[in-house]
Amino acid sequence: PPPQNARGRQGRVCCPKATHAFPAARPICALPQKAKPRACLAPHTLPERQKPPLPKPPTALQYAPDCPAPPCSDGLSFMTTQLYIGIMSGTSMDGADAVLVRMDGSRFLSADAHSFLPYTGRLKNDLLALQNSGTDEIHRSRLLAQELSRLYARVVQNLLSEQNLTPAAITALGCHGQTVRHAPEHGYSVQLADLPLLAELTGITAVGDFRSRDIAAGGQGAPLVPAFHQAVFAAPDETRAVLNIGGIANISVLPPDAPAFGFDTGPGNMLADAWTQRIWQQPYDHNGEKAAQGRILPELLNRLLDHPYFAQTPPKSTGRELFAPAYLLERLNGGENPHDVLRTLAAFTAETAAADIRRTAPESRRLYVCGGGVRNPVIMAELACRLPHAEIQSTAALGLAPQQVEAAAFAWLAACWVRKIPSNPPQATGARQACILGCGCYP
Repeated sequence: PPPQNARGRQGRVCCPKATHAFPAARPICALPQKAKPRACLAPHTLPERQKPPLPKPPTALQYAPDCPAPPCSDGLSFMTTQLYIGIMSGTSMDGADAVLVRMDGSRFLSADAHSFLPYTGRLKNDLLALQNSGTDEIHRSRLLAQELSRLYARVVQNLLSEQNLTPAAITALGCHGQTVRHAPEHGYSVQLADLPLLAELTGITAVGDFRSRDIAAGGQGAPLVPAFHQAVFAAPDETRAVLNIGGIANISVLPPDAPAFGFDTGPGNMLADAWTQRIWQQPYDHNGEKAAQGRILPELLNRLLDHPYFAQTPPKSTGRELFAPAYLLERLNGGENPHDVLRTLAAFTAETAAADIRRTAPESRRLYVCGGGVRNPVIMAELACRLPHAEIQSTAALGLAPQQVEAAAFAWLAACWVRKIPSNPPQATGARQACILGCGCYP
């Protein structure tokens, strides 16, 4: 019979032979009080699906020095590398990127492969419609979550096929989902994805819903990438800034001796994409060719800049809720040249980002840009004009292609979830504490 001091909470008996140290409130080797004691399970190998994949992380890789290291609860070796997949579909709503990432424990090593599947026009329109109040929203959202997850599964399967890998080779995948509502002031942010379906279709542990835990801790739930940017792009001797220009633009400031911080600067490509679709029935301005034919309209630019969001101090985040296409249309006189409008929108994106960089990271002399906006020479030129003392490059200069950065970040977040490493940056989101982000579903 077990000794008296082996009795846990609520009449449960802890196995006296267990070698792991677990919190008293959550004994892992526990039996009901009336159950017949049996041999301790700890020394034996658990079936594969029951193994808790939560090895102890190397503390030096935690983005904040006060992140506690959780107890190791399995035998995974940190000397072997693991593969993860990150899936990202951003506010541009053009499709889903999947990136295969190689990790050593919780240390990012490389992005080994990339695959992309575009959204159909019908899927994008259905997602856009769900961002506004309407009828039968719950039913439509669940159907769209399933459709998205089937698309996510296809892009994962394409990636595995191209690399001649099986699902068993992947430790976990991190799926951002598709944002349709972001309302941290009301305590929620909705990213559509059906994690059980995704795990079922891929045969891989699926981790998602990364923003909710940060919001529960009082944060904005965004941006989540500054901790990843610091882990991959920071330097020990200088402050760097990373600007992601997706549908919404966000900045990460990476000091050499302090945790990273960041926030959303405002619209990235979102308004320009909507204008290009409206005028030319094209999804985006390829290589900025149409914007290059226009000129900046100062009065329109000033009207675009006249929004309370740009005067707010961080932490802050935004989305289509504030900067939908109507935001642009309400500020037009009606007689503007379409090319001039597009050029002004490029200046708008650059000015809001540059102003925040000057305000929050005046000492930074290096700016690394990622996201779709890096392929627009007009935006890049406008940034250079507004930040003459900064060296501006794509993140490719640091070894990670700009179109892969965000998806790679969610692979890294999945690795943090597996290893119970807090991965939200409270300095960026405003959360009360560092949190382990995400919810997972095993295949």
